[in-house]
Amino acid sequence: MKIDLTETNSSKINAAMVQARRDIGTPAVGMVLTLVIVTDEENAYDALKSANDASHEHPSRIVVVIKRASRSPRSRRDARLDAEVRVGADAGSGETVVLRLHGELVDHAQSVVLPLLLPDAPVVVWWPDGAPTDLAGDPLGALGQRRITDTYSCEDPVGTLGSRAGAYAPGDTDLSWTRITPWRSMLAAALDQQALTVVSATVEGEGDNPSCELLAMWLADRLQVPVRRTLSAGPGLTAVRLATKDGDIVLNRADGGLATLCMPGQPDRNVALKRRDTAELLAEELRRLDPDNTYEASLKYGVSQLAAASSQPEAEAPAKAEAAAPAKAEPSKPAAKPAKKATAK
Repeated sequence: MKIDLTETNSSKINAAMVQARRDIGTPAVGMVLTLVIVTDEENAYDALKSANDASHEHPSRIVVVIKRASRSPRSRRDARLDAEVRVGADAGSGETVVLRLHGELVDHAQSVVLPLLLPDAPVVVWWPDGAPTDLAGDPLGALGQRRITDTYSCEDPVGTLGSRAGAYAPGDTDLSWTRITPWRSMLAAALDQQALTVVSATVEGEGDNPSCELLAMWLADRLQVPVRRTLSAGPGLTAVRLATKDGDIVLNRADGGLATLCMPGQPDRNVALKRRDTAELLAEELRRLDPDNTYEASLKYGVSQLAAASSQPEAEAPAKAEAAAPAKAEPSKPAAKPAKKATAK
């Protein structure tokens, strides 16, 4: 069911949602969170489709905020709110409200969204594109326990990582980080299988791909070894190589679907490592509403520090790793036998 409301307000929108639920025979509200999507007309359809798909796992009230730029000074002074309410089959497993803000109302979006939030339920704010630098300081971002962005959609993805690190607040996350969850899980499992000492690492992928940079920073932060970033034709992240004293651990995904894991002393094996769509990434982020400390540590490691570490000559990497390792105690020499005391004859 769809209900169009022109020149309306939050009270009328709430009343329309209640009436729509009664009309379709589901007066109870069985949603677990409110997902606020801040986007524009160009990206609204794709973002809403991904959110509806994710709502099958996380039934939620989806509030889409679309800020309409006014062309003339007179129209910019006229505040107007248009809304579209969707309930039932048209709204996934929850309910959807599409808000179009005009004029001066664009600068006060939080006052429109606040009355539409589910009571006593967490709030997640998602910017599919055009996210502000300070997510927690944004009026809409301040409403959410979690704030999701996608650095991949920025004009300068790698440069934006530095801005995100400087303005990070607990609850911030990025879909570029979510994309490397299977890679991190696979590499961690590989290191758990064998007690190998990693002396250096290489991350290969497309240029200006923030997921590659985040994975490289995660490895550098967790392993404390130099990590070199190399380029490939893609798609996305294509390979990770961990150099150890006993041989290399290589996770190679050339086609974006199936990867090959090579480990010292073991046969090569194929592992599923497909590129996931936005709905799957969003559903993963909605599973946890607590701050992601691992993402924070990796983000704050910094692209500049990563570049400085990777610029060291390869010959210095093992030496650095060995210096960082605790020195092995030398075998103790047997103690000299005590001299026999002279006895008087």
